[in-house]
Amino acid sequence: MRSRKRFIDPFDHKQLKRRILIDGLKPNHQRDEAFRRIIFSIPVGKVSTYGRVAAAAGYPLYHRAVASLLRRDPADTLPWHRVVGSGGHIKLKGAAALEQRKRLKLEGAKFLGKLVDMAACEHAFRVWEID
Repeated sequence: MRSRKRFIDPFDHKQLKRRILIDGLKPNHQRDEAFRRIIFSIPVGKVSTYGRVAAAAGYPLYHRAVASLLRRDPADTLPWHRVVGSGGHIKLKGAAALEQRKRLKLEGAKFLGKLVDMAACEHAFRVWEID
């Protein structure tokens, strides 16, 4: 008896989202290096979001893979504190959130309550920084 291959509809957004989520959790050296390059290009006092880092690296739907990389890499090998959630939310919990906030304040980032002031501090990636 032949095994049946599962049909993947390229227009089914649920299947696409699931495939991206599963793929984003797998280690991928090339993708991770692209993320690292982009994160290192964020200047002192500026921030970017997980989604914008992923898009600038050429992986527009892989914001969770950026978070996974920051969680996996050894501490202080990347400027992890310069990557925040959309709208300027600090996504970490507890002591890690306080540490991220302190580091950003030391670098000169501005806050509006609990949120990073994205209008003042968001880094706009330029094409020549990406390559």
